[in-house]
Amino acid sequence: MPCGIQLPVQSQSTLYTEPWETTAGPEDLLAVARAADRAGFAYIASCDHVGIPRRLAAAMSTVWYDPVATLSFLAAATTRVRLLSHVAVVGLRHPLLTAKQYATLDHLSGGRVILGVGAGHVKEEFQALGADFRHRGAVLDETIDALRAALGPEEFPEHHGTFHDFEGLGQRPRPAQRHVPVWVGGSSPAAVRRAALKGDGWLPQGDPRDRLPAQLDRIRCLREEARLRGPFTVGAITEPLYVGEPSWEVGRRTLTGCPDGLAESLRAYRAMGVHQIQVRFRSRSRAELTDQIAAFGADIAPHL
Repeated sequence: MPCGIQLPVQSQSTLYTEPWETTAGPEDLLAVARAADRAGFAYIASCDHVGIPRRLAAAMSTVWYDPVATLSFLAAATTRVRLLSHVAVVGLRHPLLTAKQYATLDHLSGGRVILGVGAGHVKEEFQALGADFRHRGAVLDETIDALRAALGPEEFPEHHGTFHDFEGLGQRPRPAQRHVPVWVGGSSPAAVRRAALKGDGWLPQGDPRDRLPAQLDRIRCLREEARLRGPFTVGAITEPLYVGEPSWEVGRRTLTGCPDGLAESLRAYRAMGVHQIQVRFRSRSRAELTDQIAAFGADIAPHL
């Protein structure tokens, strides 16, 4: 079962940021991305926020690297790991702009982009950019359709909808992939339905293990009712993970232990029908994190 990693440093919400990340920078991101590439991870992921209002800054922080710039920077330093936006708030931008950015990234990286998309939740971002917050769900639904056209093989994509209307505007370079995968993030009923009916995959948002089976059943039912038979990827965010026995207090929700035990615990996701696991490691330093990535790739991932 392939494993991906949400990159440290590039987003620093207090929900998950380790103290060492607050003073880290580009070299740390490079080291982690290269370690994930060497260890055989399926993807590295970067988040998306344009601006954080003061009312949320204490919890979310204002450190949110731009995902296109970040993944482009790391694409040049890696060879095979895929590049996931987790998630791009595509309703903040016109789909032709989003398509231009991610098509170029896919072209430059040799076809490694996975476009993760979500509705967003920060009202002030939408207001500042003149985007529609109230109808962001409907905007996202249509934007996915528009992006399908704009990221397809046609040099002159065409889309006619309620929120976006374009034709006759050529965009090159085209993506290296004929079909850029679109994974939909979120765990609300609307997000799960959107993932099932419009996405190539689903990225849960904070679902505990005991909630995943019901969510997965709903996705299967929706896809069967719509007679959708194409490939569909389900990713799951695991509990925080520490490979080995830590010498410090990592928190009671963190999975710790020997490789066999950790692999057995993570295999429970596969039994539910999850296709990929997203790992977030607990660590006290960049060196500790890269060591864990290497150990995970060598000792745990082959047994998943």
